[in-house]
Amino acid sequence: MQKTSSRLLSLLSLLQARRDWPGALLAERLDISPRTVRRDVDRLRELGYPVVAFKGPDGGYRLEAGTALPPLLFDDEQAVALAVALQVATTTGAGIGEAAARALTTVRQVMPARLRHRIDTLQVTAVERPANQPHPQVDSSVLMTLSDAVHAREVLRFDYASAIPPEATDTDRAELPPRRAQPHHLVTWGGRWYVVAWDLDREDWRTFRADRITPRTPTGPRFTPRELPGGDVAAFVTARFQGSDNPDSPGAWPCRGEVILDLPAAVVSRYTRDGIVEELGPNRCRLALGSWSWPGLTAAIGGFDADIEVIGPPELKDAFARLARRYAHAATDTPTRPPRNDEPRVG
Repeated sequence: MQKTSSRLLSLLSLLQARRDWPGALLAERLDISPRTVRRDVDRLRELGYPVVAFKGPDGGYRLEAGTALPPLLFDDEQAVALAVALQVATTTGAGIGEAAARALTTVRQVMPARLRHRIDTLQVTAVERPANQPHPQVDSSVLMTLSDAVHAREVLRFDYASAIPPEATDTDRAELPPRRAQPHHLVTWGGRWYVVAWDLDREDWRTFRADRITPRTPTGPRFTPRELPGGDVAAFVTARFQGSDNPDSPGAWPCRGEVILDLPAAVVSRYTRDGIVEELGPNRCRLALGSWSWPGLTAAIGGFDADIEVIGPPELKDAFARLARRYAHAATDTPTRPPRNDEPRVG
């Protein structure tokens, strides 16, 4: 039979693994008697773990949330995963970088030597944005407020920074009516936090940047959740940030084209985030790529610095021609002629 201390750790690990444990099953898993299970449960309670007994045909025990945080038990994989997550927490934009660093120090101090060694050899470099591209920070209390509204299905009332004129005074801001939206999801994208919500005033789906939100209290009434277009929040957010509003084709860029590049497929795929690369030969490949605009797509393809054969569509070939004229003007001392009033501005 295990020693008492080892047995208590095994019992605690089981109680954390599922909500309800019949007493007889715990005794079987630990290879002890039901009476010993009861004694070990009492010992855990003395240590501060809120283990409660429940009645029923089988009868058993449940580890509930307590008013204080007792010592936690993690297996090796959980401990390593927690340490890695804390190392990259500074790039989440949630304003918890300092707290995450302190938590990582605390976790590391109580780890056995073999796990500390694994953590020390698995160093994750969390790269912040350059100084000229400041990483937007969101106050953790704002994130909790937004999360609570999503969970409670309550209308969110808030001020939105981009909707407030820069010259507005504090009095002007106070008199502005709040935005009203039904929050459905709190998501992250590219290091920023967003709320996916149904805008009650515009009667449409919107994605609001959390760092621009100042919640107002109290929240509004409860609402019945709507069905998100496409049904998948990840696909919906991806589509919105790629410029598509079509729920039947989530994730589609508004401008897509195909070209053949005189480069190995392995080289092109290394620098293509969401394009499709097909190998045509040792130094030749087909690339299908999307972008916000045709000039943007041509610029992205031109970045590969290789000979290009346009497969289609015609809009892509036209965009290459326009870009070629612009680059030709840029290569001369003659300034580019501004467009006439009857000419559209492209790009």
